[in-house]
Amino acid sequence: MESAAKEGERGPGAPGDSGRAPTSGSGGGVVVQVREKKGPLRAAIPYMPFPVAVICLFLNTFVPGLGTFVSAFTVLCGARTDLPDRHVCCVFWLNIAAALIQILTAIVMVGWIMSIFWGMDMVILATERRCRAAENDLH
Repeated sequence: MESAAKEGERGPGAPGDSGRAPTSGSGGGVVVQVREKKGPLRAAIPYMPFPVAVICLFLNTFVPGLGTFVSAFTVLCGARTDLPDRHVCCVFWLNIAAALIQILTAIVMVGWIMSIFWGMDMVILATERRCRAAENDLH
């Protein structure tokens, strides 16, 4: 009985195993792209200027749905969203619907928590927008 396993017979987690999937070819690796799939309500969050996004987060923290309601009007002012194939009015109403859901479910705390996370997403999107704009200025 052999005590040492052959090179090709090692299982995952064996000593010397790096945890990576085997690749074919010399030195090649697999490039994986991860893209978040957003629902229509989440994709309707507008890319706003950073100060406006912070104000909406503040409003959503203290009055659930108010910041989301304000952000709906930024869509009418030309703010971009992740729904380029939808009409501006449709995206506006999706944001109004999200605000109403937050307001109506705030009684059981679900809407309040959703409202705070929505505001944080607004700030994250505004930060991404700011980073992309700075990156484009460098090129």
